[in-house]
Amino acid sequence: MDVVEVDGLRIAYRRAGDGPAVVFVHGGAEDSRGWTPQLDALADEFTVIAWDEPGAGGSADVPAGFALSDYADHLAGLIRALDITPCTLVGLSWGVTVILEVYRRHPAVARSLVLADGYAGWRGSLGPDEADARLAGLRAQPEGSFDPTLPGLFAGPPPADFVPLLEAMSADVRRHSMLTALTAMAQADLTDVLATIQVPTQLIWGALDARSPLSVAHEFERRIPGADLAVIPDCGHVSNLEAPQAFNDVLRGFLHMVRNG
Repeated sequence: MDVVEVDGLRIAYRRAGDGPAVVFVHGGAEDSRGWTPQLDALADEFTVIAWDEPGAGGSADVPAGFALSDYADHLAGLIRALDITPCTLVGLSWGVTVILEVYRRHPAVARSLVLADGYAGWRGSLGPDEADARLAGLRAQPEGSFDPTLPGLFAGPPPADFVPLLEAMSADVRRHSMLTALTAMAQADLTDVLATIQVPTQLIWGALDARSPLSVAHEFERRIPGADLAVIPDCGHVSNLEAPQAFNDVLRGFLHMVRNG
């Protein structure tokens, strides 16, 4: 892994390949390893970069009072430090919320967006009652109990090839950092950002996503000008791991379209 300092925080990231830059933004209780099948597949044509957000993987812990705006500012700072502006931003779940905040605060860093199985914040996409219930459930979990294969993340059993990866990421979750990130997601309502997006946008959703249902995808499609929605059959919330070939095919096709104008 490589490391860069952004506003006094150590940010770790994985980088491979050569070509137009694509930056991957992982979901909650994950780190850059969650994008392994995408980095492996797309490094043949693109510069692929996956960050460890503050508090995850090899990055520094989140400071006290860290907020959604801070995640966005540090991601934009990483992009500028690597001199890859503008680039394509690809996010999953919580990563979509971070990307939307990046677009609100730093639109110039984005050449295009890929938003997968995500939210305009839990409050924005699911409503306050569901957002509060999810956050309360997370806070009630004892230390070290996070289950990366919990029901609702996948349409069926977790993909066997990636169970060791999921378990490794889960073992490295820092409870305080996870709760900081997911509290930010629970409180966020970024629905107003969707209509302001003026770059090419690809939506990718699992047809059986129980965490961010297709109704959220259709709301994104309705609000984001020109957005295209690709639905992966028989797939749940973590679509990039449950159906990596289908996910990568959609992503590569979109990146070709963006590259070719």
